[in-house]
Amino acid sequence: SILPSGNIPPGVNPEAYQWFQTVDTDHSGFINPKELKQALVNSNYSAFNDETCLMMINMFDKTRTGRIDLFGFSALWDFIQRWRVLFQQHDRDCSGSISGMELQQALAQMGYNLSPQFSENLVRRYAMRGARPGIQLDRFIQVCTQLQSMTQVFRERDTGMTGNIRLSYEDFLSGAVTRLM
Repeated sequence: SILPSGNIPPGVNPEAYQWFQTVDTDHSGFINPKELKQALVNSNYSAFNDETCLMMINMFDKTRTGRIDLFGFSALWDFIQRWRVLFQQHDRDCSGSISGMELQQALAQMGYNLSPQFSENLVRRYAMRGARPGIQLDRFIQVCTQLQSMTQVFRERDTGMTGNIRLSYEDFLSGAVTRLM
């Protein structure tokens, strides 16, 4: 149920409302991953990757239908804008991509004390093949969100806050599947 233009529901970001109207190409009142992908671009005008779009739809899909309504899209819009600000703060050379060093600094600001090698490995793993080194905004969001999610799984099990946990292989897989799929 799309509202007539100008009737923005309370709690919905007006900019997100305008984008939603444009992106909901089938006028269903919902946005699916394909429609979301058409709406989101990196600084080099490349579309967001399918994996990140699906991950974000799943994060904001409260009904588990594989799509989000206007309210879910508005929350997603705000989520993306916060990540965009962090990305731009740490893209020191304004290249439109984050290097391993820039990623490590962003993660440190988020409270993660990880080695430069780990950050470089993340960038290598998530960088587009054949592109210049670094990760675009879509992959940055994906990396940071997955790291947060996996850290939450770790903290739930690190009840003594020792920085170490013991878990079975199946518990490990359960945590990974729950958080990443």
